[in-house]
Amino acid sequence: MPTLRAETCYRALTARDRRFDGLFFVGVATTGIYCRPVCTAKTPRPERCTFYRTAAEAEQAGFRACLLCRPELAPGGAPVDSVSRLATAALARIEAGVLNESSLDTLAEELGVTSRHLRRVMEAELGVSPVELAQTRRLALAKQLLQDTALPLAEVAFASGFQSVRRFNALFQSRFGRPPSELRRGGREEPGTRALVLRLDYRPPLAWDTLLGFLQGRALPGVEHVGDSEYRRTVRLGDKTGWLIVRRDPERPSLRAELSLSLAGALMPVAARLRALFDLDAQPAVIEECLARDELLAQRVQATPGLRVPGAFDPFEMTVRAILGQQVSVRAATTLSGRLVARFGEPVDSPHPELSRLFPRPETLASASEDEVASLGLPGARARTLLAVARAIADGTVRLERHADVSETLAALDALPGIGPWTAHYVAMRALRWPDAFPASDLGIRKALGGVTAKAAEARSEAWRPWRTYAVMHLWNSLSTGAGG
Repeated sequence: MPTLRAETCYRALTARDRRFDGLFFVGVATTGIYCRPVCTAKTPRPERCTFYRTAAEAEQAGFRACLLCRPELAPGGAPVDSVSRLATAALARIEAGVLNESSLDTLAEELGVTSRHLRRVMEAELGVSPVELAQTRRLALAKQLLQDTALPLAEVAFASGFQSVRRFNALFQSRFGRPPSELRRGGREEPGTRALVLRLDYRPPLAWDTLLGFLQGRALPGVEHVGDSEYRRTVRLGDKTGWLIVRRDPERPSLRAELSLSLAGALMPVAARLRALFDLDAQPAVIEECLARDELLAQRVQATPGLRVPGAFDPFEMTVRAILGQQVSVRAATTLSGRLVARFGEPVDSPHPELSRLFPRPETLASASEDEVASLGLPGARARTLLAVARAIADGTVRLERHADVSETLAALDALPGIGPWTAHYVAMRALRWPDAFPASDLGIRKALGGVTAKAAEARSEAWRPWRTYAVMHLWNSLSTGAGG
């Protein structure tokens, strides 16, 4: 792993430059505290600073998290451009809570390596072991819940992924130098409030209204609702179901998610999915600097700073929605998706009338007949495509995961009937979070480029690598009629 340049990091620290937020952390020798580069505390002298790529690495060096800037809320964690795909995939799974219930051996097996090799790679490239990283993430979530909610301490422990309250108390004391109850005194919620609240920071700017507009046109009836500058949806993760609401925080560069108490044991995967859905780990300054060099995109980048690529809270859900959108309008696809949810989805308890159903599991749709799916108003070929995708995901033939091998996943999707390059690249954009996807045959893209051919669009896009997905969003955003699945 490349060594951080102390001079560069210190300049970013003194400027409190938000572009570097989450890309490194600074440990201060005189206080024993580590901070984000945007911390508003008095800037320490350079000889007192040591810089780390991850919060876990700073904690391993003996530093405690700052209570002012709250490193656990930093966007993006460590940059993954300079680490292997294995470390990146492991990092993503650990941050989503995979080690809260599964073992390191199970994680390593899923990644196709031994636990010893995984541990060696993580320590070499990220400076910490998988178990140490998982502990840091659990403590970070616990610290957030202690400061932002009034949940009882035992519930904080279990909601953060700890299996034992005693283990939670001991580890918290060792890392923060105080018991959890002492930190609780600074909680923001009113006494008696037991709401689940997640604060999700990002690097500004964020084109929130544009992002919501895209999601609103594609919202799944009964499952999602967008309105009044907020996003709502039902949630199913394993055996846990519930609902959530996400709003932009008016006081700071962050989103605020409120979740039903039924999701208390799934906060880490929910947070990871929301960060992916709203593209909160993006580095807009880096992306826009690249795209603005292009004469065609420069004006559009300037007009919509902070444009994000909408991800997928549920990759299977998004893929089904993309298939329903093949060769029909966005509105027609929404109508079809509403019928699918009503036919195959399950009811869920919710205080919000517009949130009434859970999206069907892959196994549920895979067990349906072609006639049942076609009865939604689909051609037989489209029904067969939906069934093929559901069965491939249910049996593990296709795995739609962030940081998966993109070429292998695209090839697996392309092998399914009715999945062509457009659908595969659209899924790569949103479900795989691949920043360089480019559905060249898309009519909206070709129209925005002056009516060129798909081949010409592909050639034109070379100048936008490795951020072609963001270029696509700017091109779609420039069309008043909208585009995309």
